Amino acid sequence: MRPNGPPLRAGYLENIEQLQRRLNRPRAGEKTHLWIPAGMSGGHTRALPAGVEVATLPSPESGPNRLGPGEFVVAGFARGRFPELLERMDDVRVVQAISAGVDDLVGRLPESVILCDGAGIHDVPVAEWVVMAILASIRNLPQHVLDQQRAHWRQPGRADTMGDLEGATVLIVGYGSIGRAVEARLAPFGARFLRVGRHAREGVQSVADLPAMLPQADIVVILLPLTDETRGFVDARLLSQMRSGALLVNPSRGAIAETDALADAIGSGRIRAALDVTDPEPLPDGHRLWSMKGVLITPHIGGWVTRVYERAWNLVEAQLQRYLDGEPLLNVVSHGY
Repeated sequence: MRPNGPPLRAGYLENIEQLQRRLNRPRAGEKTHLWIPAGMSGGHTRALPAGVEVATLPSPESGPNRLGPGEFVVAGFARGRFPELLERMDDVRVVQAISAGVDDLVGRLPESVILCDGAGIHDVPVAEWVVMAILASIRNLPQHVLDQQRAHWRQPGRADTMGDLEGATVLIVGYGSIGRAVEARLAPFGARFLRVGRHAREGVQSVADLPAMLPQADIVVILLPLTDETRGFVDARLLSQMRSGALLVNPSRGAIAETDALADAIGSGRIRAALDVTDPEPLPDGHRLWSMKGVLITPHIGGWVTRVYERAWNLVEAQLQRYLDGEPLLNVVSHGY
C-alpha cells in the first residue's frame, strides 16, 4: 500500500485464506480488466500497472448487452442501477466503492463478488464538514447569513444562545477513521471527547453505555454506517436522553435517525441539529425541518471536495496492486460494515 493511501481497517477480513481462494488471481501474462465510472480517470490511469485494461462503465440504458470481462469494477457515487451493469459482465471478482457507505450495494451483488468500501477517502472532508457544522451551529451562523441577506444589523441579546468549544464534551458515535479525524480537528479547540463503537476497546465504549454518556455530551456526532442494525438508531428514546440544548450532528445516513422523532425534539427546543443527510433525501417541499429554528441542513455534501477523486484513485491503485500481488484487500465489507 502506498504511504499516502487510506489506513488499513482493523479486523477487515473474517477469513483471509477463503478470500484469497475466491479471488482466483489472474495468471501471469493475462490482462486485468478494470472498469471505472465515467469522468473518473482525470489522467490517473497512466499510473496503473502494466497489463491493466481500463474501460468506462456505460449508463445502464446504453452499451452492448454483454460488456465482457468485469474482474475489478469501481462503483462511483450515482449507482442506483449499478448491479444491472454487473449482470452484463463476466467473472466480476471485486467491486470497489469510492464512498464510505455501501448500504445501497450490500445484498445486491452476487455472492461471489468481494465488496470493498471507500473508508479513508472521505475522512478529511467529512471531518471538516463536522467542524464547520458545529461552529456554524453554536455561533448561530445561519441566522447571521439571513440577517445579511436582509441587510439587517442585529447584534445578539441575552436570549441568544452563543457557545464555544473550549471544555465542550463531544460524543462520537461510530468511532472509526472519520471519528479519529473529527477528534484530531476538534481537539485544538479545547473540546473533550467520549467515544462509542460497535465493540468496546481501550478508550472506546460500547453502544450499551450510551444512556449514561448522552446526558454528558454537549455535541453528539453520528458516524455510523447504515445497516439493519443502525436504521432508526437515533429514535425518540435516544433523543430524550440527550442533554437539553445539545447539538446532534449527522453526516452519515439520513435513515439512521427517525425523522419525525428528530423533528419533534428540535421543534420542542430541547436539542439542535446539523444535518448533511435526511430521510427522505432530499426532503420534500414544505417539510417542517426546512424552516425549523435550531437546525442546519446541507445537501449531502460532506465528502464533496475537489480532491475526492484524487483520494479515490489512491485507494483504487492500492487495491488493484494488492489484487495483482495476491495480497489481502483493504476495507472488505462483512455484515454491512
